[in-house]
Amino acid sequence: MIRMVAIKRRKNTRQRARTTHGYGSMKKNRGAGHRGGRGRAGSGKRGDVKKPSLLWEKGHKHKGRVGFKTYNKETITTINLALLESKMDSFVKKGFAQKKGDVFVIDLKDIKRVKILGSGKVTLKYEVTAKYASQRAIEKIANAGGKIILPSVQEETKAEKSDN
Repeated sequence: MIRMVAIKRRKNTRQRARTTHGYGSMKKNRGAGHRGGRGRAGSGKRGDVKKPSLLWEKGHKHKGRVGFKTYNKETITTINLALLESKMDSFVKKGFAQKKGDVFVIDLKDIKRVKILGSGKVTLKYEVTAKYASQRAIEKIANAGGKIILPSVQEETKAEKSDN
């Protein structure tokens, strides 16, 4: 006995004439129509339903750019006396600092730092050139027998020399 296999038409060929093609309502399979858009679509002037979820919950109060941007703001990079003390040997080896007698001479610009802070003990004598320094760092280095050279001090000494 020979068995015949039933040939079954596929579903999509049977639904060619219908407009929904098995998706229910016609609008449910049309792009992003049923869900109201993709991403931030529909969050315009009158998109009050989407605004709370898109804007205020994430910490933004406005869409787009607001306010001014300052480009000339200087970032103050710091170094503590403790770190300067521990890395002084490597600074001398790399050429960022020089040893003149028992005094270590270093310019903080060479190690990409702007300000020296007073945290840590000072056991060596330093001559540090920095743009800024904390009062505590100045006192500690002075007590150890060194000094900090600041630009404001340099300008004052230049002005005194030109007056004389």
